[in-house]
Amino acid sequence: MRAPDSEASAQSPPKETTGLYVAALAGQQVAILPLTMLVADPAFEEDSAWAPWRDRAPALRRADSIVAGVLETRAPEVTWVGAAELRKRARRAPGMIPNPDDMGQAMLRGPKIQEVPDPLRSSLRKLAAIADGRMVLVPAAVGFSRDSSGPVRADLTLVMVDARGGRVIWRSIAHGLGPSTDAALKQAVAVILPE
Repeated sequence: MRAPDSEASAQSPPKETTGLYVAALAGQQVAILPLTMLVADPAFEEDSAWAPWRDRAPALRRADSIVAGVLETRAPEVTWVGAAELRKRARRAPGMIPNPDDMGQAMLRGPKIQEVPDPLRSSLRKLAAIADGRMVLVPAAVGFSRDSSGPVRADLTLVMVDARGGRVIWRSIAHGLGPSTDAALKQAVAVILPE
């Protein structure tokens, strides 16, 4: 199962996993938005591996933690500002900064979106400013299923946005396999990063 996409992407073949060139981000602060779209293949919903992920709110926080953890470990040359920290910073400026969980960032999973539309665009610009950076990494969607060979499969759509210009500068659908949902998601994030 691929990460959920828009109708337009259902008509086009899935893209190959594209690595993130972290050297261009070295020394920068990059905000990581919270994941807001988390789905499972219907056949996988009854699987015991899905049990820890059934409750949506804790599952989204768990996914945010996994994504940030892998990025911080595998790409330490970038200062990653994770979803939990973005939420804290947004709460310090109520009314001025949008809630990072309610901006509609899952729409960026659509492969034809190259310019981020408003109001998401202005929200990203504000969040990038409080993160003291310019780039924003958006884990737009993740889907879980059981691979035909047995392991759990995670399909993660990631998008990098230049918040000042509102342009999508990088996009990848990363696939990971593992004995658990956590391991599969970790692998999906790891495949986009250099060894």
